[in-house]
Amino acid sequence: VQLQASGGGLVQVGGSLRLSCVVSGSILFVNDMGWYRQAPGKQRELVAVISRGGTPNYSASVEDRFTISRDNAKNTVYLQMNSLKPEDTAVYYCHAYVLMRVSGTMDGYWGQGTLVTVSS
Repeated sequence: VQLQASGGGLVQVGGSLRLSCVVSGSILFVNDMGWYRQAPGKQRELVAVISRGGTPNYSASVEDRFTISRDNAKNTVYLQMNSLKPEDTAVYYCHAYVLMRVSGTMDGYWGQGTLVTVSS
């Protein structure tokens, strides 16, 4: 299983970015998907998660600025980030629980991370 994240970059305060993460491999389906972030010197933290049925949950720090969505047909999760702040600067990681085709087990997987830098 591979999770390929993309869409990070450098943006000014108040700007927007859209992250994408595609899950590929020998899978039956993808269950909950989410985005986490890790700023320099800090622990990785939850940003947002979304169920297979599309129910989102957000960290309080991003709830009114970020939107998580998914396309089950494409095994892809998105994170639309608006009104970005310097404190949003971090490496953003996608995560997914995947039902494996061969083993029939549900396992969690991480993407490689994509850097978001918000400059003031």
